[in-house]
This record gives sequence, structure tokens and C-alpha cells, in this order.
Amino acid sequence: MNIAVVTDSVAYLTKDEIEALNIYVLPLSIAFKDKTYMEGEEITPSEFYDLVRGAKELPKSSQPSVGQTMALFEKLSKDYDAVISIHLSSEISGTYQTVASLNGEFDNFTVYAVDSRRACGAQAQLVKEAVRLARENVSPENIIEKLNMMIAAQNAFFLVDDLMHLQKGGRLSTGSAVIGSMLNIKPILTIDGKIVPTEKIRTFKKGISRITELFQDHVNQYDVPFTATIHHANRLDVAQEWKEELEKQFPKVTFNIVEFGAVIGTHLGEKSMGMIFGPTTSEKL
Repeated sequence: MNIAVVTDSVAYLTKDEIEALNIYVLPLSIAFKDKTYMEGEEITPSEFYDLVRGAKELPKSSQPSVGQTMALFEKLSKDYDAVISIHLSSEISGTYQTVASLNGEFDNFTVYAVDSRRACGAQAQLVKEAVRLARENVSPENIIEKLNMMIAAQNAFFLVDDLMHLQKGGRLSTGSAVIGSMLNIKPILTIDGKIVPTEKIRTFKKGISRITELFQDHVNQYDVPFTATIHHANRLDVAQEWKEELEKQFPKVTFNIVEFGAVIGTHLGEKSMGMIFGPTTSEKL
């Protein structure tokens, strides 16, 4: 069976990775001041942060249109028997629901939609595993089963630098944002479907240390190879320092650094950071 693999721009895969994996990407978009930009195609992360820095209102993100998704799948249906389409959490975007609704719309072409329940590095790891399994001629149903095992073993924590950004996005009251900023409070957020606060930490440095502790607790539960992606929003220097420390502490874990693009940057704000991690593959799970 010939299986295509599709994801969306929030997986934040590089052009080289997309080409090497031979996958297809549906871009999400952001709208800001009467202009719309397709993430990863019409605006880079650095351009995005320059654009919105200091703005009173945040951009609005939007999912790929039904027509755009239909057009891609129509094209794929000519060369493939099925598509496994892996997307950011269905509680953050409607992309997954759109894709799932298209199953049964094509003759001799089956659509398998996967809700990653997270985004970014976790989503990217699922994409890479789906490609690996498809190349080994694993059936779509078994691929989905293995991806769900990986999803259950993944986790993610984010550290927000600017509480006023959360206030602008409606995730925090103005009073709480002002008081928290005065006290230098940095909330740690997690994502398992929804983005939700899990802890409050004083100072960014302590927040990084706490996420490292949470990562260690999670990794200790598994005896399998792990991959962790350090994400940052225009904070590469801190990400590199953190990666060096983590590599010394966890020599068996594969670490990489990826910048948040426009969509997640809209949710978390500039200078935010995070780590998303899980098993490198579904083997031994």
C-alpha cells in the first residue's frame, strides 16, 4: 500500500526535513492588521516577532481552509492509496476536524486523521515515525496504533516570559497579569489537548530548572530512546545554553532546538521557551 504522510506547519519541520521525509504540509495562517500570512511560507519566525512586538492586539491564527485541504488530498489520491494526516491538538485548532471530515470523500483513497494532542516537536516526532513505518510497509491501522502509543508517552512544558501577552490573549485577567509581572512570576504551561497552567515559578531561570526536573521525572518512567525538542521564541542563546546543560545531564537523550513559528508564538509570546519530549520511535513501547 502506498501511504502519503501529511502534517501542518505547526510541526515546524525544516524544508530539508520535509524534502527528505517526502511529506506534505498544510500551512496555518495568522492575520494581523488586515494582512494574512501563511506560516512558514510568507513569514519567518523572526519577521513575525518583529511585526507584533509591542502591539496592543495579538494576531489571530486560522487553520487551512477546507478547499485547500481538499485540493491537496485530491492530488494525493492520484498517486497514493491512503494518507496519514497528523495535526496539532484538536483543542487548539480545527485542522484535525477538517481532515477527519474528509474521510470517505474520495474513491479508493482513505484519510486517516491523527490528533497529536500537542504540537511542535511532539507532532514532528509522530510525522517522522509515520514515515518510517510507512516505508516498512506497515498498515495504516497499525501505524495509527503505534502513533497513539507514542502520544501517550509524550509530554510538554512551556515557560511564558510576558504575562501581559497572556492577558492580551484572554488567558489571564489584567489584574493577575500586572501583579504577576511585578512579582516576576513565570507560569509553566503544559499541553495535553489544551494549553493549561501547571505551576507558577519566580524568575525565568528557576522555571527552566523546574522544567528540567519535570523532564527527568518523565524520562525515568521509560527505558527507551528519547528525543526532546527545545523550543524558543527569539531566544536562541538561552536555548543553546540549556541544550548544552541537558546533554551533559542526559547523555542518552537526543536534543534539538527549534524556534516557535507565528502560530504558537501568537499563543505564548516572544521570549517564551519550552521543551517537548517523548520516545524517539514506537519500538519497545
